[in-house]
Amino acid sequence: MKYLFIITSFCFFSVTVFSQNTREEYIRKYQLLAIREMNRSGVPASIKIAQACLESADGRSELARKSNNHFGIKCKSDWTGGKVYHDDDAKNECFRKYSSVEDSYRDHSNFLMDNPRYASLFKLATTDYKSWAQGLKKAGYATANHYDKTLIGIIEEYKLYRLDYRITNDKISGSRQRRINRVDSNTELNIYQIHPVIKMNGIEAVAAKEGDSYKIIAQEFDLKNREIYRYNDQRRGYKPSVNEVVYINNKNRKTPKNLTTHSVETGETMHYISQLYGLQLRPLLKRNNMKKHEQPVQGQIIQLRNRL
Repeated sequence: MKYLFIITSFCFFSVTVFSQNTREEYIRKYQLLAIREMNRSGVPASIKIAQACLESADGRSELARKSNNHFGIKCKSDWTGGKVYHDDDAKNECFRKYSSVEDSYRDHSNFLMDNPRYASLFKLATTDYKSWAQGLKKAGYATANHYDKTLIGIIEEYKLYRLDYRITNDKISGSRQRRINRVDSNTELNIYQIHPVIKMNGIEAVAAKEGDSYKIIAQEFDLKNREIYRYNDQRRGYKPSVNEVVYINNKNRKTPKNLTTHSVETGETMHYISQLYGLQLRPLLKRNNMKKHEQPVQGQIIQLRNRL
């Protein structure tokens, strides 16, 4: 049944386009989480991602896979959460165990904020990743001799410093308002442009890939989350299927003059038709005297333009 508008004729936009290595995939997956934690705690997103890549082997280590511990944080005497035991500097050492990756990222921030050894780091700018890396090494976060240089190398190779330039300041005054400050016009939130832009019905769109969400696509093209949901007439939290068309600009209110009607086939929904022709759903429903959740039947003629 046709509930989604999937690209089938553009096979070169399949998930094989995304040929980045595992580290790039890891960065892409968790960079938004790192930025949220930066905004909450002040730990630079570049530092957090670089540490996570290094400590978790890009999410592939046994500690990360089985315990969601992406930063190699050990239990310590005050830890009351889950525990797991691994060989590290000594045999059978106690490491923290988390219920989710998000909990690991959050606890990493709290670990740094609550430990007096790292207090001086929070006097540094979030954009000073070199001093943060050197400070972590000096404070004894890890025993490796070149820990700071390794972190800096990861940050510079993958241009993670770009993530530190986007700060979200939330203030509550009636409704929650989100404000983003840019350091300069060339700064980008997403460092990997992995979705080739196509034109569907003259409107810019992309084909969704495995693991995509609207939030991931929105951040790549510098869109607000609400914008991409609105462009595609979808509810918040909706996740597209592989190769599903995702518009990154406003759809049209009507089709060209030579395209006036659509004959409904089995399983087609009004949303499917709106995506197929690049039409905004609300005016399409109104044009056909249909309610929000009302669906057409096979053989029904849908008006794509107002009758003259």
